[in-house]
Amino acid sequence: MRYRMEVFYDSARGWVLAHLPVTIQGVLAAVATLVVILILHRITKRIIVGALRRQHRTDAQIAQVVTMWKYTFMLGGIVFVIVSMSASLAAMGITVAFVSMILGWSLQRPVTGVAAWLMVMIKKPFRIGDRVIIQGVRGDVLDISPTHILLGEVGGTIGGEEPSNRGILIPNAVLFDQMVINYAVTQESKYILDEVPVRVSYDSDYKLAEQTLVDAARAVTADIIKETGKEPTVRSEFFDSGIMMRVRYQTIAVERQRISSDMVGKIVEVFGNSNDLGFAYPHTAVEYKPVDEKCLPPAFRSVGTAKQS
Repeated sequence: MRYRMEVFYDSARGWVLAHLPVTIQGVLAAVATLVVILILHRITKRIIVGALRRQHRTDAQIAQVVTMWKYTFMLGGIVFVIVSMSASLAAMGITVAFVSMILGWSLQRPVTGVAAWLMVMIKKPFRIGDRVIIQGVRGDVLDISPTHILLGEVGGTIGGEEPSNRGILIPNAVLFDQMVINYAVTQESKYILDEVPVRVSYDSDYKLAEQTLVDAARAVTADIIKETGKEPTVRSEFFDSGIMMRVRYQTIAVERQRISSDMVGKIVEVFGNSNDLGFAYPHTAVEYKPVDEKCLPPAFRSVGTAKQS
C-alpha cells in the first residue's frame, strides 16, 4: 500500500505536507534491517571482546575497539535503513549527498573531530595512560572519545609534573593543526631522559662534584639503570657565577618529579657535609692585594715615599 502526502500553502491551515511517497513495505524493511544490524552488532561485539581478552588486552584497549566498532555499525546502519526505506539506489544516493552537504556546512568541526579520532584509533600516536602535551596542556590521557580527549592535568596549578586532579577536555579537531608531544609511556620504552642542573662554585673540586652528581643519580635510579643499561652522565658549562653541571639520567615519565626531588636531596646533603664543594650564586667579591706604590700615579703615593731633593 502506498500513501501520498502533498506540501502546499493554505491561507487558512498554513503549510501542509505533500508529495512524499511512503510505503509500508519500505518502513517494515527498514525496521527489519535495523533489528538485524543490532543483532549482528551484539554478536560481533562478543566475538571481538573474547578475542581481545585471549590476547590479554587491557580494559582500556578493549573499550576503544568496541567503541570504534559501535560507530562503524551505526554508520552502516544509517545507509542500509535509507536503502530499505527508499528501495532505490538513486534515492539513497540523493539522500546521502544531501545529508553530507548539510553535515559539511553545519558540523564541520565535529566531523573533523571524528576523523581525528579515527586517526588516533588507527595510527595510535598515543593511547590511554600516556602522558602527552596537547595545545600546551600537559596531562595523562584518561579517555579518547569520538569528539574529545580527556586529560588528567599534570602541573597546572602547581609547579613540576604531578597530577593536579583536574580534568581537561580537548576537542579532537585540534589534533590536525596542533603539535602533540608523547612521553612514550606505552611505546618502545617507558623511560625518558631527564636532568638536574647544579650550579657549582669555581673554587669547588670539579672532579669530586662530578662524581657526587653521578653517585646521587645511580643511587636514586638503580633499578632503571639495571633495566636500561644506561649510566648517568654529567655535562658542564660556564656561567657568570660558576660552573653549571647537569647530571642526565633515564627516568620514568610519570614519576619524573619524585625521582628528581630525591636526587636533589642527596646532592644537597653531600655538598653540605663537604668543605671542597659549594653552590654558586650571583655575588660580588672585593679582594685586597698589596700594591707597589711605584706603579701608582704621584697623587696616590704616600708622603713618606716621596723623593727628596
